[in-house]
Amino acid sequence: MWLTDTQKIGVGLTAFGILFMLMGVILFFDGGLLAIGNILFLGGLTLVIGLQKTFLFFARPEKLRGTLCFFGGILMVFLRWPVIGMGVEVFGFVNLFGDFFPVVIGFLRKMPVIGTLLNTPGISHVIDKIMGSKLPV
Repeated sequence: MWLTDTQKIGVGLTAFGILFMLMGVILFFDGGLLAIGNILFLGGLTLVIGLQKTFLFFARPEKLRGTLCFFGGILMVFLRWPVIGMGVEVFGFVNLFGDFFPVVIGFLRKMPVIGTLLNTPGISHVIDKIMGSKLPV
């Protein structure tokens, strides 16, 4: 595989972070699970792309609103306002990582079961309207 051992650990931490956040939302916005998920997600992201690239990613001027909302949402979760914090955090997440969604959708369309579902005429039309049909290549 093309990943180093540190990056493999980072992928695992990121996956566990997403899992903990999903469990926290499913269990009626449990603040502890959401906080652990946020810490694991940020730690995993840092291990996957490196400390300097992580800082540069979050410090870009055009992504300032997304960065402030994302970290503000994490702070609200830590301060025991999990519902509002997750709402602000999701808004920041979409602003930060929204450029990657067309790439992810393009990848998912090539997978066996999910791709068949995403390429059906009705769903494909809706996804193309929402995401746009262009890929940043």
